Amino acid sequence: MAFSISSPVTGATISGLTTPTVTYSVDTPPDVNAKQYAATALGGTQPGVVTHSPELPFTMTFKRPKTLKTLGAKNASTGFYLVVPKNEYALIGRKGVTLATNQYDTITFDLRIRVPAGTGTLSPNDARAGFSAFTGVLTQNAQGIVDTMISGIA
Repeated sequence: MAFSISSPVTGATISGLTTPTVTYSVDTPPDVNAKQYAATALGGTQPGVVTHSPELPFTMTFKRPKTLKTLGAKNASTGFYLVVPKNEYALIGRKGVTLATNQYDTITFDLRIRVPAGTGTLSPNDARAGFSAFTGVLTQNAQGIVDTMISGIA
């Protein structure tokens, strides 16, 4: 699988954090078709933030389909595919948080990418452009997204 994390990872600019970086180490994934990394060191200024532990997980997991789907038969009269299966990839981030003394829970960040079979052959640059734009919007709006996560106000 081509996914890997080169550490340290520089986080997006977010108020309250100064030049945040996270160093990840290879971890055991929950699935054979996944890669997982655990946060083992922090850089910059991240007050109160802790690295991965059983109580407070701090992981990134990338999963691919167990079996890749391909395009099936076309409709004989229209020439269009009867069914266009999707291959689903997932990037799942987990960050443990403290709710009270000895009470913990986990924030889950879950990105699902559903790629129509055949895209890699006929439209690879469209896939590249779409993902590039998506990550650009995500990065550009990181502060607003986290503000909404914390305040509940969109």
